[in-house]
Amino acid sequence: MPGTSVALHSEWSVLRAACSIIPPAEKQARLRSLLREPVRWKSLFDLAERHGAQPLLYQALSTVDDAVPPEQLRTLQQAFQSNLHKALFLSRELIRILDCLSAAGLEVIPYKGLAVAEVLYGDIALRQAGDIDLLIRPRDLPRIIEEVGELGYKPNWSLTETEQRAYLQSGYECAFDGTAGPNLLEVQWAIHPRFYAIDFDMNGLFDRAENVTVAGRPMKTPSHADLLLVLSAHAAKHVYGRIVWLRDIAQLMNLPNLDWNWVGSQAKALGIVRILRVTMLLAHRLLDAALPAASLAALPANEGSSALEAKLTAEIESHITSETTYNVESFAYFRLMMSLRERQADRLRFLQRLLLTPGPGEWKSIRLPRPLFPLYRVVRLSRLAARLVRA
Repeated sequence: MPGTSVALHSEWSVLRAACSIIPPAEKQARLRSLLREPVRWKSLFDLAERHGAQPLLYQALSTVDDAVPPEQLRTLQQAFQSNLHKALFLSRELIRILDCLSAAGLEVIPYKGLAVAEVLYGDIALRQAGDIDLLIRPRDLPRIIEEVGELGYKPNWSLTETEQRAYLQSGYECAFDGTAGPNLLEVQWAIHPRFYAIDFDMNGLFDRAENVTVAGRPMKTPSHADLLLVLSAHAAKHVYGRIVWLRDIAQLMNLPNLDWNWVGSQAKALGIVRILRVTMLLAHRLLDAALPAASLAALPANEGSSALEAKLTAEIESHITSETTYNVESFAYFRLMMSLRERQADRLRFLQRLLLTPGPGEWKSIRLPRPLFPLYRVVRLSRLAARLVRA
């Protein structure tokens, strides 16, 4: 595995096998073979934790429990139970929030987290619980802040009215602290910050949303086809830093009735065909996910694109399987983000917006009076230049 730390080679092999999309009998045989070699169990559990895959690791290893030391299996089982308890707590909070917002006439869509666990795995315990993620319409943010405030959730930003209006245009999320801890709730009115230049149609996401039941409560979540596009773009933004994101996407790729023609047309319209193809190649290489013939037909690539995609896939795979993290403010990161876009116009939009879209960092660095607010673009340029000098 290119880039894999020698110290974690065995542990990575076990984790990949546990998360792979292969028949159960084949997975069990592969795991038994791998477990004949020495495994540093704490390193394996830490690796699974970092990649959001502890529940999947427990599920896989429990099918070959005679090959796992009993005390190690108990440790993993305890982590699984702890995750289940957190998932149940978050489910309760999600239902409380949805009931509150519904009573106020506000429509929101749960996605990622609990919703993905239910839609793709059929069990909220099989995905590592983190926080509650909701898609919202930007116009509803002020009322949502007010309504969830009654439930004890407070936004962890401090923006002026002018800054908040600007952030609704340039940003994409607001995180809330709850009585049980920080960052328990995130609401998003876009999938990415504006400078990534991937402009999802949020009204379309709402219109195409499908019904699902989480912890006994019916709710809406993005359609499978929308979810594939959204999760692929999200994973790319984070350089696929958690293997569970690829497992989610592999689950979607494996669905028999996915409308690949629609997925292909939307990917072309958004300019993320390359992102989608690289995402699928990574799921194939790391998790043995099959590449459906319909997907290859709907997302064709010419010879030159295929060579570049193979190079990008190898580079990202090396990053995923190493113990390093990508500095998301580095030149290398922005180079990679531009390389993942197939259209020159999108790369130019990305660069232009990156350079000229100020945000909370600029607003906090210096306080300008309201009439001078447009000058934050200059502040943005100067801060970016300073970062490049330091790099």
